[in-house]
Amino acid sequence: MARSILLSVLLCLSAGLMLMVQGGDPTIFFEWNVTYGTVAPLGIPVKGILINGQFPGPNINSTTNNNIVVNVFNYLDEPFLLTWNGVQHRKNSWQDGVLGTMCPIPPGKNYTYHFQVKDQIGSYMYYPVTVMHKAAGGFGGLRVNSRPLIPVPYDEPADDYTIIAGDWFNKGHTTLKRILDSGRNLGRADGVHINGKVARGDGKDEPLFTMEAGKTYRYRICNVGIKTSLNVRFQGHTMKLVEMEGSHTVQNDYDSLDVHVGQCYTVLVTANQEPRDYYVVASTRFTRREVTAMGVIRYKNGKAGPSYDIPRPPVGWAWSLNQFRTFRWNLTASAARPNPQGSYKYGGINITRTIKLANTAEMVDGKLRYAINGASYVEPTTPLKLAEYYNVADKVFKYDDIADEPPAQISKVALEPIVLNMTHKDFVEIIFENHETAIQSWHMSGHSFFAVAVETGRWSPEKRMNYNLLDAVNRHTIQVFPNSWAAILVAFDNCGMWNIRSEIWDRHYLGQQLYVSILSPNRSLRDEYNLPEDVMVCGVVEGMPRPPPYNS
Repeated sequence: MARSILLSVLLCLSAGLMLMVQGGDPTIFFEWNVTYGTVAPLGIPVKGILINGQFPGPNINSTTNNNIVVNVFNYLDEPFLLTWNGVQHRKNSWQDGVLGTMCPIPPGKNYTYHFQVKDQIGSYMYYPVTVMHKAAGGFGGLRVNSRPLIPVPYDEPADDYTIIAGDWFNKGHTTLKRILDSGRNLGRADGVHINGKVARGDGKDEPLFTMEAGKTYRYRICNVGIKTSLNVRFQGHTMKLVEMEGSHTVQNDYDSLDVHVGQCYTVLVTANQEPRDYYVVASTRFTRREVTAMGVIRYKNGKAGPSYDIPRPPVGWAWSLNQFRTFRWNLTASAARPNPQGSYKYGGINITRTIKLANTAEMVDGKLRYAINGASYVEPTTPLKLAEYYNVADKVFKYDDIADEPPAQISKVALEPIVLNMTHKDFVEIIFENHETAIQSWHMSGHSFFAVAVETGRWSPEKRMNYNLLDAVNRHTIQVFPNSWAAILVAFDNCGMWNIRSEIWDRHYLGQQLYVSILSPNRSLRDEYNLPEDVMVCGVVEGMPRPPPYNS
């Protein structure tokens, strides 16, 4: 009874806050219980993380401009925190769900997230960021649909399906954490799952999805794994790529798609084959041993099971690089689009700062660490944004501890929080340079960016001649191939503290992440929301008087 009353009060407070801030847009509510449970994606029972008893967790099905309120009860025996991967929390990094902006939810406690999904039609996902929880579950899909007033550039599909695929380790998340803490790499995954399952191919598999001949279906494909790129394909069917994360793309057809860690694609699949069962297939990419998972798609009134003629994945990462170059932003779509600094013509905006970030693997005191420009990120006990807001940043971190260029030689790796100080509304060029033989995947929270180039070798200013300055896809996660580089352009017009991180989770855990701080120049609510009344506090700010609010 007490918990029910508490929930009602929290939801009323959250709803009141959202209506006050967002002007009465529709609000949808969720109550989630996070618990341990037994899961067996690869047939071996392991300790997993469930949301409301589900693995993967429930889908969030929303429409642009919806306010989302998620009350999360943590029944684990350790702190827990969810991030909303790719959702842009405008002026509201307090809800981003990363440890640089939020305290984790203590065991036996709850926290209510409240944020708005605005002008970002597409497919996203959520997952845990605490310790190695992502390797145990707690993840699911997040859809942002278009309002009827703004039609998407394709016909309404017969149904809408989410594919949550990823690599899986049978060791369990606590063992994986011990491996990393001991200074070792995680090694290769034990297998791959599709929506927490793998078809056995014995004729007894239940279908994941159902289609009817002659109809077209929308599939949202997300790679929620912790380190392995996947190739996804539909047996006997082609995919029409229509959205990539939050942007409409030029509608090209593909037999298969490389989906790198942290990325989500939206495709249309038309049921135009003989009515029977077919496989959706996900295979590991760029690994010495290829591992494949399958799930059954069943045609209504189908007469037979799936064929064992499984389509093969492509070979080599050059194929994947060439596929990246075919992705284009659909500039004719009428749906809402990102609009940095008042212009769709991002190629004509002057670059105000160039930052080159080089990832390296280093040994520090005999243990493996991953670094960016000679520094390896260490998580402080006080979230960076809280320290900044309470005006005690000097007790927690220093700004701009790494240079905008990687050092020519790394003699010593610094272990510290890494925070870059950005000027509000600067238009910044960021180069991700991968000096290693493993593929990287970089994510930026709080901002989408224009992925203007991915090429082999080292970057130099002359490489700007090869940028796509017209219709590069606006997205939030970019892959960087071995001994290659990727260039992105981003308008830092969203005040807050935002995480740039490796989506390869052992690299993320061992130091390959940083934050960018964008302060409101006038401490104005026009630029950034105030600290929510119900925000969790921890570390050095716990017990401190709350700073005065921003001006209107």
